[in-house]
Amino acid sequence: MTIAAALGSEAAASGPAAAPPGTSRPGRRPRGGAYLLLAPGLVYLLLFFVLPVVALLATSLYVPVPGGDVGQFQPALEWQNYASALRAFWPQLVRSFAFALVATVAALLIGYPMAYVVAVRLRGRQLAQGLLLVLLVAPFFTSFILRTIAWKQILADDAFVVSALKWLQVLPADGRLTATAFAVVAGLTYNFLPFMALPIYASLGRLDPRLVEAGGDLYANGLTTFRRVTLPLSMPGVVSGTLLTFIPASGDYVNAVLLGNPTSTAMIGQVIDSRFFRVADYPTASALSVVLMLAILALVTAYVRRAGTEDLV
Repeated sequence: MTIAAALGSEAAASGPAAAPPGTSRPGRRPRGGAYLLLAPGLVYLLLFFVLPVVALLATSLYVPVPGGDVGQFQPALEWQNYASALRAFWPQLVRSFAFALVATVAALLIGYPMAYVVAVRLRGRQLAQGLLLVLLVAPFFTSFILRTIAWKQILADDAFVVSALKWLQVLPADGRLTATAFAVVAGLTYNFLPFMALPIYASLGRLDPRLVEAGGDLYANGLTTFRRVTLPLSMPGVVSGTLLTFIPASGDYVNAVLLGNPTSTAMIGQVIDSRFFRVADYPTASALSVVLMLAILALVTAYVRRAGTEDLV
């Protein structure tokens, strides 16, 4: 008897092959316990995401109550609110995306070398890696607002940075850094830098060093090995870091309020805040919020498709 025949007879005698441990058979329905595990998360998303978004969409279509007081609105389907909001505040919307883009690029240029040194150059040196990681995440131990106020003090007119730049004649004698676009972008870059560096560090930490050594064995110099091996393999971390930086930076208003000025550096977050809590123009604020969400969603979708990566963790 041949080996194949023997195996076939043994399989027939033993009946249907058992599925490997930990795997389910095709067509098997999940048990009810799986839905129970999903229930808390689904309820949370429904209460704190879906319902607020629906309320925001509804409020963006409200109209003022005829003859009512300021801040009184009634339900309607006034789509003209979106056109009016965009006509009035499109400069702030464009400026928000421009500031967020510049801050994201700056954070990438600063954060990638930091992550590369910690993850690759210090591989195996546990003490040095741990120390630098603690320094990297140390800003999270302080309030976001306090960090921004501290940055305002660093860029103050009588601070060392401005004095040094004036001494080097980079700034004119009456020049300043606070209340400028530079200060807002610098604050965004500083506050969101860990969001850029940590995903890149995690991606580089999973990099197989044998692949880099293989590049050297194939007579590639360090720059070519980085461009052809290290950078492509770290792209999931780069994509994750840029998304985690660009998305919150686009809607940020703390840096613009504390480091900028109300006119030339105002971002869309400031406008939404003022229309909600100061002017009581809820439809305009809601319409701007919806436009901001849709614009970010469109930009992120186009970026992820262009990046060509599906592994974002």
